[in-house]
Amino acid sequence: MTDTSKKTFIVFSGDMDKVLAAFVMANGAAAMGDDVTMFFTFWGLNALRRPEHVETTGKSGIQKMFARMMPRGPSKLKLSQMNFAGVGPRLMKSVMHQRNIMTLEELIATAREQEIKMLACTMSMDVMGLTADELIDGLDYVGVATYLAEAEKASLNLFI
Repeated sequence: MTDTSKKTFIVFSGDMDKVLAAFVMANGAAAMGDDVTMFFTFWGLNALRRPEHVETTGKSGIQKMFARMMPRGPSKLKLSQMNFAGVGPRLMKSVMHQRNIMTLEELIATAREQEIKMLACTMSMDVMGLTADELIDGLDYVGVATYLAEAEKASLNLFI
């Protein structure tokens, strides 16, 4: 049975603007009193990476390459359009600051404060060569079945 106060988001994209939209909507729903779950998979996991390098062992060459090439954390994400070799995100952050709009880092912190469930897809982590040590604290590490069980009960499911 669906619950009109339950919302889920699949965060597949690692683009700054799309991750920003996901957190704005998730925080908005939580502020309205809704139970919110965000499931981060593939490129979306980059928004949850720690900004600092974390030493890990047991990775294959491909996994090491993936981890090295992917952005570390929300401050390093690129725009989906008009990235302009990294100038686009800086311009967008500047405009957001001028308009007193929360940064992606602040939105993530607010999501934690509002007890939004943030789920990291373990299968995607395996493929991308990411470990729990490389991601921020406060996440649940789950398979797709856990997300699907949450989504089955929700009145709104968005794929971003």
